[in-house]
Amino acid sequence: MMHPCLSCGACCAHFRVAFHWLETEQADGTGVPTELTETLDPHRLVMKGTRNGAVRCVALAADIGQHARCTIYDQRPSVCRDVAASWEFGQPSPQCDRARSAHGLAPLTERDWAHVQPAVAANEPGLRPPNAPVAA
Repeated sequence: MMHPCLSCGACCAHFRVAFHWLETEQADGTGVPTELTETLDPHRLVMKGTRNGAVRCVALAADIGQHARCTIYDQRPSVCRDVAASWEFGQPSPQCDRARSAHGLAPLTERDWAHVQPAVAANEPGLRPPNAPVAA
């Protein structure tokens, strides 16, 4: 019944995570911890570890393909909130498929979601669907 992303982590170790500086805790006290970022340009920051070369977000605690969690899940940037896993919401995700492929993992299929109940996915520690409210 575990959400497939909790045994993956590939996207966090494949893509640059760039976002506007207003998403940091410096702007509103609740956003991305500033010490986990570095400047990309005058308006955007990136998560440390994702700017160049061998990408791995500093907030990722994972053994890719085995277990994964975001150590700042509730404070993660919007770009992370907006990436859905393939078939999580009934359609493929090219980003998810590319990241998984880059780490030698097969793409997720609709069958991977058959055992995940929506309430369970919404309440998994460190993982909720993008932009979803916390389930009561």
